[in-house]
Amino acid sequence: EVQLVASGGGSVQAGGSLGLSCTISGVKVNNACVGWFRQAPGKEREEFAIAMIGNDGTEYDDSVKDRFLVSRDIAENVVYLQMDNLKPEDTATYSCAADSRRTGSDGTSCYRRDFMYEHWGQGTEVTVSS
Repeated sequence: EVQLVASGGGSVQAGGSLGLSCTISGVKVNNACVGWFRQAPGKEREEFAIAMIGNDGTEYDDSVKDRFLVSRDIAENVVYLQMDNLKPEDTATYSCAADSRRTGSDGTSCYRRDFMYEHWGQGTEVTVSS
């Protein structure tokens, strides 16, 4: 059984930083595509991952590019999301998800679209105040 546990959320002022962790069991992080998604208060979850990592590299949504960094620790089987220069519009519940059918290598590609991911973790809340 694949399980994902997101942690590290909290409250921060605009311009601050937070680091999120996604601890995964049941699949190796280098045998899956892992994406970070978010859902702002009162809104639907965004359809595209804001950050994604696979064996073919990383990809970011334009809204977080140059501010967020996704990485992974293969030994610990954890995917991280370092968020810098946070803005009030980054306030959301952040979730991690895994697509264990693709790796970004061996002829497969990773995608940011939500329906490509079959394993989801619970969310962790991030609040950015102005």
